[in-house]
Amino acid sequence: MSSDGFLHRRLNVGEVSLHVAEARPEELTADVPLVVFLHGFPEHWWSWRHQLRAFADAGLWAVAPDMRGFNESDKPAGVSSYGIELLADDVAGLIRALGRDTAMVVGHDWGGLVAWMFAQRHSRMLSRLAILNIPHPSRMLRGLLRPKQLRKSWYVLFFQLPGGIPERAIAKNDWAELRKTFAEDGLAADEIDAHVRAISVPGAVTAGMSYYRSALRRLLTGRTPKPERIDCPVLVIWGDADRHLGKEMAEPPARFVPNVRVEHIPFASHWVQNAAPERVSALLLAFARPASGGLE
Repeated sequence: MSSDGFLHRRLNVGEVSLHVAEARPEELTADVPLVVFLHGFPEHWWSWRHQLRAFADAGLWAVAPDMRGFNESDKPAGVSSYGIELLADDVAGLIRALGRDTAMVVGHDWGGLVAWMFAQRHSRMLSRLAILNIPHPSRMLRGLLRPKQLRKSWYVLFFQLPGGIPERAIAKNDWAELRKTFAEDGLAADEIDAHVRAISVPGAVTAGMSYYRSALRRLLTGRTPKPERIDCPVLVIWGDADRHLGKEMAEPPARFVPNVRVEHIPFASHWVQNAAPERVSALLLAFARPASGGLE
């Protein structure tokens, strides 16, 4: 156990090795549910620290990896190494490496997009799906075609510039713009410092931007995966004070996600699990245990 109270280790999940942080109940038996938490950009496993502790205290096994390319996990070269299917397969490999066949998966931001794909690609491994402040892929695509949302998502296009221009710009003056963005969304100085340290790991910022580069290149060449129906219970939690994604994008299409509940947190920013940790943890715990009020 590390000094931060979490168990840290590296696991081979197939193509890559991922660093993971875990919080467990005192007795970890085969019937203890596994919950996997997936972070976004430019974060790392630490963004889930509140939820990891809350889930372990409630008797569940909570695991948060550094996603492929981030912080202490492997950083394969090339944009093609960050295709959405590969990222979803990493999650499947992680669940298997943990000795389980199924898990509840929780994803925020890019972790949410990976979770949506995991639900389609590995549906038999998924018990429940929770999504935080990222639209269903079909809603995301439709939103990006609207001028209002496109203005909010300008950085997606900026990240496509060649020659390391975006990497140098974001790292300039000790990551000043990144620090400003987090601060404007209400993150405390120690939270900002933790994320800056993680994205400062050599190769991490290029890998993180490769998520966006791979997605846009595939969109422009017509190779974006088509949405498929997700039948398991789904919970969407949305911080309505998100400056980057409009709250009108929260509700997934019923034809693709028929068994869904959407919970809005009016005051919370895009970084909702840190802006409203107690509320988010309570909603996720109730959802993880249907008898306590989750979707049936």
